[in-house]
Amino acid sequence: MKGNFQADKYIKFLIYAVVIVLINFAGKSLFFRTDLTKNKIYSLSDASKAAVSKLAEPLTINVFFTENLPAPHNSTKRYLMDLLEEYALHANKYFNYRFYDVSPQEEGVSDKAIENRKLAENYGIQPVEIRMIEKDEMKFKKAYMGLVMIQGDIIEQIPAITSTDGLEYKLTTTIQKLNNKISILASLPQKVNITFIMSSAIKNVAPVIGINEISQLPETIKSTVEKLNTANYGQLTYKYTDPETDDEINPLIEKYNIRVLQWPDIPERNITAGRGAIGLIVEYKNENAYVQLLNVMRIPIIGTRYELINTDDLEDIINENIETLIGINESVGYLADHGTLELGGPSMMMQSQNGDQLQNFQALMNENYTLKPVNLKDDRIPESLNCLIIAQPTEEFSDYELYQIDQALMRGTNLAVFTDAFKEVQPPRQQFQFNMGPSYQPLNTGLEKLLAHYGVQAKPSFVMDENCFKQTMPPQAGGGERPIYFAPMIKNENINNDLGFMQNIKGLITLNISPVSIDNEILKKNNIIAYPLVSSSDESWEMTGQINLNPLFIQPPKEKDKFKSYSLAYLLEGKFPSYFNGKDIPQKVVETPEESKTDMENPDDKALEKKEAVEKENPDLAKIESKESFIPTGKPGKIAFVGSSAMLKDNLLDAEGRSPNAAFILNLIDDLNGRDDIAAMRSKIQQFNPLEETEVITKNIIKLFNIIGLPIIIVIFGLFTWWRRSVRRKNIQLLFQK
Repeated sequence: MKGNFQADKYIKFLIYAVVIVLINFAGKSLFFRTDLTKNKIYSLSDASKAAVSKLAEPLTINVFFTENLPAPHNSTKRYLMDLLEEYALHANKYFNYRFYDVSPQEEGVSDKAIENRKLAENYGIQPVEIRMIEKDEMKFKKAYMGLVMIQGDIIEQIPAITSTDGLEYKLTTTIQKLNNKISILASLPQKVNITFIMSSAIKNVAPVIGINEISQLPETIKSTVEKLNTANYGQLTYKYTDPETDDEINPLIEKYNIRVLQWPDIPERNITAGRGAIGLIVEYKNENAYVQLLNVMRIPIIGTRYELINTDDLEDIINENIETLIGINESVGYLADHGTLELGGPSMMMQSQNGDQLQNFQALMNENYTLKPVNLKDDRIPESLNCLIIAQPTEEFSDYELYQIDQALMRGTNLAVFTDAFKEVQPPRQQFQFNMGPSYQPLNTGLEKLLAHYGVQAKPSFVMDENCFKQTMPPQAGGGERPIYFAPMIKNENINNDLGFMQNIKGLITLNISPVSIDNEILKKNNIIAYPLVSSSDESWEMTGQINLNPLFIQPPKEKDKFKSYSLAYLLEGKFPSYFNGKDIPQKVVETPEESKTDMENPDDKALEKKEAVEKENPDLAKIESKESFIPTGKPGKIAFVGSSAMLKDNLLDAEGRSPNAAFILNLIDDLNGRDDIAAMRSKIQQFNPLEETEVITKNIIKLFNIIGLPIIIVIFGLFTWWRRSVRRKNIQLLFQK
């Protein structure tokens, strides 16, 4: 019996050992894990899965990471390995990655490691210096912690991976940057159609309007498209259409809002009355973009002037529209005139660090977008833009410039407006000696009436909030903290986390911000949805009239009814009605040189002579009419409206883009560019988790419970245990007594 028992024991042990080995083998080949974190920090986002599953050409990731690094860098490598393994799990056959041994030379490594270090440096990966503690001593060590991504002839580097923060975001956006154009063009289900529309009758009036070169336009456009077709993997088709009759022209006007010229009989030039259309259409699936080839300008005194598009820019314009339609355009427009905030640049870097620069904003945007300056005074808003940023305009807009913004919105270009209700005016130099602060003048640029027509506007006031930034005072100033009421701190409960791009943003700081109001009647009439984004706390109030932002002179009001929460930012979404519907279409007025301005002041002499000379040279020009393409109701679009431009400045945006403020701004831009998946991925890594504020009575109850309640519970539990044991002991005694 004893022998059989021993044999059974050994057999069970062997079975258990075999099961354990098989489980290990299965675990190695059948990889899975469960992410229990709230934001799924350790799981791939949908954007990451989509990026690697749609690869159309081989993508190779070469990782150069030194072995046996101290904490926390060893966990960074482990995280990177797990992350790349998950990428591979969801990727197609074109995804590859490899870790290279780049151990330092002083550790007696092989020649292969030396070759790998040279390879890393050829790719632009240089060693970084890290600190480590060894035998109770602080030491410094050089280590390689970077990677390169190679797809075709394009190489992108991440030279230093010193933290896991935002690593998935960096990898995915870089993969998208490499893969987008190649993969999308290679896998397009149908061709991109480019149609050049020009009525041959326009050639007859071309000499009258001064565009004789129009006869070469068909051949120029054809050769440009052929060149682009080679660079776009043969995915373009080209067609030339010559509409002659009204039955052919009118459908084009209705579908594309194409430009049309109309003229009467001009017998002096043997020109019969006619009508003609001209324009370039880029189409993909059910979307299209219209490229205006003929611009019309109205010059004071001189009259109407016609000008063909610069053919040198034609290739870039067509290419931008193609990228927009197939979803790979990364350009974001930025209004660069009308006194808007200047983007960072070499000239701005020489200025004092006053916090007004946009260097951080520009650097963060450049990681995924190209900020394209738009000068309304000189150029049209490009049709290829998905989004136009307008930040603190201070100069008045002409009706024609407002018309350009209006029609851009109608075409589907979303607007991100960061506007101020006041313009800050610094006092004269001598008044600085008396500590005179700046004055604040209400802004009226004309953009306000345009936005009010869409249903949103900023009120002429500043929001003060008792829940605000606290400035630590130096000992010589009495120490303590001083509230900066015009810098409200936005709590989590005042942030709309229901929107995808706003998730996990749990706190913001604002500065010099105005309350934003919406017109519910306008919104309801046009079926426009308004999403509140952020608002101040219930302890905020308005500063109106005479504005003074000196913290020493700001005191909360004594009346409780003056405190309430104010909306500070909105997102409007829907089909917006044009501000110019039912109005005369504004014409572009070209600035004249100084001598022409003098002529305008004396219209009876030189100016009239010049006009007569123009009319004598070309008497039939005034007979020709040009209809500007006009869209009365726009495509579905969005307007993001924030009541302060300070949200974009360096003193509120960190250079690394890790703060909630940076996530809010970048996510907002991503949403306006249709990249909600990227916004959700960025929000996932937000580490700002402020504790919820509790009332004093709640704090006291918790303290009393910890001090008195827990000991009482332990005593009660001890007494209960003693009682149970006593009962058990008595029951046992009674059992044996029987």
